[in-house]
Amino acid sequence: MGAVHDVDCFLRGEPGPVVDVLGGFWRRVPLLKHKSLRQSLKDHGLLEHITRNLRFDPGSKYVSELSVSGVSDEPLMSYMDNEYFGTVSIGTPPQEFSVVFDTGSSDFWVPSVSCSGSACTNHHRFNPQLSSTFQPTDISISIAYGAGSMTGALGYDTVQVGSLVDTHQSFAMSDTEAALFAFSHFDGILGLAYPSLSVAKTSPVFDNMWSQGLLSQDLFSVYLSPHKDTGSVVIFGGIDSSYYSGSLTWVPVTVQKYWQITIDSISMNGKVIACSGGCQAIVDTGTSMIAGDPASISLIQSMIGATSDPYGLFTVNCASISSMPEMIITIGGVQFPVPASTYIQQYPGSCNSGFQVTSRGHWVLGDIFIRGYFVVFDRGNNRVGLASAV
Repeated sequence: MGAVHDVDCFLRGEPGPVVDVLGGFWRRVPLLKHKSLRQSLKDHGLLEHITRNLRFDPGSKYVSELSVSGVSDEPLMSYMDNEYFGTVSIGTPPQEFSVVFDTGSSDFWVPSVSCSGSACTNHHRFNPQLSSTFQPTDISISIAYGAGSMTGALGYDTVQVGSLVDTHQSFAMSDTEAALFAFSHFDGILGLAYPSLSVAKTSPVFDNMWSQGLLSQDLFSVYLSPHKDTGSVVIFGGIDSSYYSGSLTWVPVTVQKYWQITIDSISMNGKVIACSGGCQAIVDTGTSMIAGDPASISLIQSMIGATSDPYGLFTVNCASISSMPEMIITIGGVQFPVPASTYIQQYPGSCNSGFQVTSRGHWVLGDIFIRGYFVVFDRGNNRVGLASAV
């Protein structure tokens, strides 16, 4: 998933209530994009060690089961790359944290002052003794990641997201975290998937917002700016048509756990190269890349001229991007193009493929896909809406 950071919040307009075209009120939270975690580790000379000793698989995020006490097995992160995050606060008075808003998980956790490792001390840490509204529990949590793990304890407190004040919200406070998190650009993770995926089997943040009457609609939407590092936003309770063009294409959620939908097909150069006859995909803001089955991803890497480097990255010739084929992902009978300028990750002196293998039986549409589209996650109707981002 997509490290102490003071996160400047950039937003179209000012935060606060905005009237939706459908009536009512909603709130939006600005998101900020930072350098790839994988790139940061490479800059520090640590990427080769990490990739040599750990196996990264986007699909490992989507396995269960995890208990709230003792041994657990629910990955919240699968591999290292750039993530989008915003600012939330916990407690009274509020303590601020930068978190990834992750549609691929359902739990909320931040570092605790009881965690002394560099992964925690490099970040903001929650101090329960400084909050007059904190309520402890005797429940411990252990979460296994695709690359490491975190352990901690469950508690309850007031959580503020934008101008929304969510009372009696469960969250985990980490006591230990994988060392690689020392280089991450966020403090914690706020999950936005279905309650059935919750590790602690408590009400996730979005569900609490809805049950407490804080939202006018039982949905949230995400805009990841395709043009610049600022301007990205998650909107709780509403849809802002200024962030997209055309109309929304609605597709049903096929499994009410992740935001899982059906892909009709994936094409390049006018030919179907994957998902012939349809396949399942998870729309996941907590994953950077587009991930798929080994055979399909291998074919795609070959088609774009990507070659593996010692770090496990697939690199391409930066000068060839303009001649690479567009990927067409057909969903609900509508074509959603993903151009090479979007699926190639460009860094100073290098260009990497934005495709990765997952061992699971579904595709993952991560930030590389989402950047091109305004996405509505509609819990009230169990559907996902997609429209071209502006």
